[in-house]
Order: sequence, then C-alpha cells, then structure tokens
Amino acid sequence: MGWVDAIRDHGNLLFIHLRDVRGIVQVVFDPRISKKGYEAATGLREEDVVQVRGKVGVREKGTENPYLTTGSIEVYATDLEILSKSKPLPFPISEKAMVFGEELQSSPEKVDEELRMRYRYLDLRRPSRQSILLKRDRIIHSAREVLRNHNFVEIETPFLTRSTPEGARDYLVPSRVHKGKFYALPQSPQLFKQLLMIGGMDRYYQIVRCFRDEDLRPNRQPEFTQLDLEASFIDEEFIYQIVEELLATMFAMGDISLDTPFPRLTYDEAMDLYGTDRPDTRFGMRFRDITDIVKDTRYAIFQKIVSQGGVVKGFCVRGKAGQLSKNVLQNEYALKIVPSFGAKGMTWMKVIEGKLQSNIVQFFAPQEQQRLLERFGARDGDVLLMVADTSKDLVNEVLGRLRLHVAERLHLIPSGRYMPVWVTHFPLFEMKEDGISSQHHPFTQPEREDFDPSDLDDLLTLKSRAYDIVVNGEELGGGSIRIHRMGTQRKIFKALGLSDKEAEAKFGFFLKALEYGAPPHGGLALGMDRVISMILGTESIREVIPFPKNRRAYCPLTQAPAPVDPEQLEELGIRITAEGSGIEWAYATEGKPRDDSKRREPRVTREQVLHVAKLARLKIPEEELDAYANDLNSILDYVEKLSELDTTDVEPTSHVLPMKNVWRLDEAMDSEKAEDVLKEAPERMDNFFKVPRILES
Repeated sequence: MGWVDAIRDHGNLLFIHLRDVRGIVQVVFDPRISKKGYEAATGLREEDVVQVRGKVGVREKGTENPYLTTGSIEVYATDLEILSKSKPLPFPISEKAMVFGEELQSSPEKVDEELRMRYRYLDLRRPSRQSILLKRDRIIHSAREVLRNHNFVEIETPFLTRSTPEGARDYLVPSRVHKGKFYALPQSPQLFKQLLMIGGMDRYYQIVRCFRDEDLRPNRQPEFTQLDLEASFIDEEFIYQIVEELLATMFAMGDISLDTPFPRLTYDEAMDLYGTDRPDTRFGMRFRDITDIVKDTRYAIFQKIVSQGGVVKGFCVRGKAGQLSKNVLQNEYALKIVPSFGAKGMTWMKVIEGKLQSNIVQFFAPQEQQRLLERFGARDGDVLLMVADTSKDLVNEVLGRLRLHVAERLHLIPSGRYMPVWVTHFPLFEMKEDGISSQHHPFTQPEREDFDPSDLDDLLTLKSRAYDIVVNGEELGGGSIRIHRMGTQRKIFKALGLSDKEAEAKFGFFLKALEYGAPPHGGLALGMDRVISMILGTESIREVIPFPKNRRAYCPLTQAPAPVDPEQLEELGIRITAEGSGIEWAYATEGKPRDDSKRREPRVTREQVLHVAKLARLKIPEEELDAYANDLNSILDYVEKLSELDTTDVEPTSHVLPMKNVWRLDEAMDSEKAEDVLKEAPERMDNFFKVPRILES
C-alpha cells in the first residue's frame, strides 16, 4: 500500500512506482496477468493511494533501475484497489527517475519555499524530506542513548510557567481562570532544571520545545527544539566531556567524524584572534597585533591612532596577491567595504619577490617592513590587510567581518570539514544603553566571588564560568556552571540594580529553593535544529523542522497567527482597543467588553494618517482624518481578503501596458480655484506649495 509516485504507459503494459516512507518499488500492470487490474490502473494519477497485490519477480537483465534500492526487482500486479484519489498537485512530488538516464522530475530547490510550506503535508511526501525526518529521529535517538549511558534521566518541565527575564521577549498566554494574569511559554527550562538539581535528581536531560518572541534571522525560529541537560557535583570538564561525546555520536550519524577533545579558546582569545565569539576555524587568517611595530612609523594615520592609545591589527591572505588587485583592494575594500563595516578605512600591502608593495610602503622603514613580514609570517604572493582605530573592540569586529568576507569571496572555506571549538571565560556582565546587564543570565557562576557589586569597573572585568560550543562559526549550544550560594546570587542581583523586593517579585520561587541547600551544578543546551541542519547539510533549519514558520514567524499552512473569535476574548476578560498609535490589549474589568470589541479594530489610526500627511507636506483638516483612516483600512481589509483566495488552479497572468509619454498641460487657474487647492498646503510661497529641498546644486 502507498502513493502512486510516477506512471509510465507503454500501451500494452503500464508501470507505476509505488511509494511509502520505507521506499519505492516498481509495479507492472499486464492485461495478460490481470485485465481488471490493468484497466483500473489506466485511471491512476500521481499521489492516488492504492493497494496492490501481486508477485515479486527479478527484472530482466538490462532493465534494472540503479536509482532505486529495489531496482533489481518489480511486482507483477494481480489486483488493484484504489483507496483514495488525489486532486491535481500544486507542485510535482516525485523525485525518482522511472528508468536509467531520465532526469529527476522535481526537487525541493525548484519549488518556491512558501508554496512548499503552505502544502507542507505534500512536501513531506518527498523521499528527500522524509529522509531528513528519519535521520533527525536517529540523531536524537543516538543522543538519548549517550545520556542514558551516563545515568541522565529524561524529565519533562512545564510549558505554562511564569514570565522571567531571559534576554528575549516571552510569548504570553492569558489565563481564563485568573483574569488579567498571564502564563509565559518557556524560552528555556533554565530555572526548572536548576530546581531539579536542588531536588536531588543529580543528572537531568530533556528534548524540549522552547519559545522566543524575537526578531527573526535565516536560522532562527519562534519555536525550536533544544537538548537540555544539567548535572550536580560537577565542573566544566564534565560538561566538555559529555557534550563532546554527544556531538561526536550525533555527527557520526551523518558519516562525519569529529576529533576529540575539542580545542578551546577563551572569549578574549577568540575576539583577539578572530574578532568574534563564534570563530570559524576551518581556515587561517588569524589576526596579528602590529601596534608595537608601527608606533614610530612615518605613516601618519598609524602614528596618530597609536599616539591616542589605539591599536593596529591585521591578517595575512595566503597566496592571493594575483586575485586581489590594487583596484579591488583600494577602491572596493579600503573605500567601500571596510567603511561599511564601521571602520574609517583599511591599509593593505602585497608581498612581491620578498618585498612589501603598496601605495604607502615608502612610509615604513626597512626594519619595520621586515618585522611586518616576520609578524605575519608572510611569503611571496601573500596580501596583508590591516585596520587601525582607537577602539580595540571596533578593530576586532571589523577585521572579523573582513576575514569572513575575503574568505567567502576567494572560496577559502573548505567544504565537508567540521571544526568544533569551545569558547570559555565569557565576561559576566556587559554594558548596554540602559545600564549593566548579564551577558548570559543572572544565574551564571562568576570566576571569583570576592567582587564588589557597587564597583562598575571591577564588574566589567569579571569573567564567568560560561562556555559555548561553536562549529564552523555557528554557535550550536551554550551553558555555564550555576550559582548555588544565596550570598553570591544576592550580590549578582545587587550588581544588576535589582532590589531584594524586585528580585523576590521576579524570581522568588527560585530564590526560596536556594535557601534549602543547593548542590554545585551546571549544564548546557544544544540547539537541535541547528545541529541536525549542520549534520545533514541543509540550507536552513526550516528544512529539518516538520512544520516550520517562515521568515516572518508566520505559518502558511495553518495561517497562524490569526484573529480569534470575540467570544474567546470575552471569556478571557480581554478586549482589543485602538488607542494611541497602535493596537493594544486591555483587561476588561467590569462586565462584558463593549460591542465594538467584536469587530476588528482599525490598523491605521488618525495619528498615523497625520504622520504620513506630514511627510507628504499636506495639511489635512481634523474632520477628514477619520475618512482617510477608514479608506485606508478598507483597502487593507480588501487586500487581506484577496490573500485568502485559493489560487491553486489559477494560471499566472501578466499584463504589460504600452509605454507612452504623457505631457502635462499647465493651464492658468483662476484665483478662487487656486485658493481652494492651496488650502491643504502647510506652507506657501508666492501661491505655490513650499516643499523641502531634496536636490542640492
């Protein structure tokens, strides 16, 4: 039993490929064997669901199909039953050639991703898509086996919990029973897994769904899966050992070998050598600090920056002097690309016949040139790229982006190579616009506990016992050793500016648990969608998620998020009101919500109309604002209805209008009519609209 994958009619014989999640087999309908079965098969279409009875036979020599695992056999049908018929497909599903030498009929890359997501249940029928989910299952199963062998226990934690600040925005769930109050979907099981350690469970893990309402990126989803683990009476070395075994086992499921133990870099080393805390170590081009070499140079730019306490750093591009021309280095990188990264410019030199060449090399003494060659280990054909600034952090950041840009442009990143690295000793705190905050979360153990929570300079030098696992420049997971002493936890809260009352309000249930004897503990979480995507080599994590959201956090399949029935909102004591410049939720404190809560509130408000009018240099009378807003909302509602139409069977159309110049005939306007037109002008000059200058002479 299965789906009709493909059909080939030879007149007196009919062949179909019968497909299910286990594979594909060829079925032959021969009227000499079963006339009834053959006649029924002539009406089959792709993706019909059928049941076939017959006899398995070996294919004749020369007719085998090397593209099928069952390509040496076929089934001679004696009976056919059609279990379900299929409508015409929105896109082809079959991926297998019927005979040797034919091209594959379709591939996921040839179908628009949005269309595939809208019909995800059809897309999942593709053998390539099913293979991903089957491999995902085996990878997760292998991880479970590793953890069980080390006495980890799988325990589920709540989805409906309390909102706690963890860096991203929470998805909130209103309560019907406790009106005006909200649950939050977990960004991670952080506090619950720590409570399990306090509860004496010793070693915990969970394959858990997490939710973060944050801005989307290509490899980010609003809901995702992570492998979460925590253990008591351990240190960092235990976590490193467990996670290295986990990753080596999971990557082996994709025939990828990871050498253990993984190399380690401190956060400071990663930033100094690669300009990022997610370094891609598959290729070289490590940074070299040359400040000491050029501090007395006659090159004015370097001299000025060094005299102001700045730094000069760079990296060497091996053997690419021929591909990086003077024009590319100067006019593209120095004048455009590097300034777009945030630096004022870039300095470059080439190594030709053992000597440095550039338009500024004359400003460097022979001894300085020789030291530069030695510091970079430069040889003939190499290119040196250097950035200088008074901010060391800016230099590292710009060089980090430049390093990746050059590596991608020159195809220096080796494919099929996987280079994991631990990044450790992160700063405990970081400075943001609104003050000091935790770089990871406020439960991370500091490297030392003798810090003064009121000494800002000391806090910013404090390192944490946090660690990230990075593979090929992508962070796959992170964690830390946790705080287990109440005194240290209170000092962290004080450093973050949280009073005892505020800490109690946000984390009271957890802080109370710390007072009853918490063991030293720590853990880590791996982003399973990212890990599996890397193992299977997919372009996006959406390919390894059964039902993903698109880049706008929208589900084309279920059309979520969507409006809900007003009665549901009424039960929750919630109404939608249009106030200010946007739409906000308000708690209905008395009786039922107003009748107008049962209709959709306008998305365009009076204030937004005024804002657009100001940009267009129009003065709209107060009495006309509502009319403009209503018209715009009607247009948006109409467009939204159009987007709900089923256009599956509608052929795409295009209309090209003929081009024609149309000249406006300016005619004199009588003064009364002109005055009527000009009344909308916020500013006038000689009976003309006065508008901002947008062109400079």
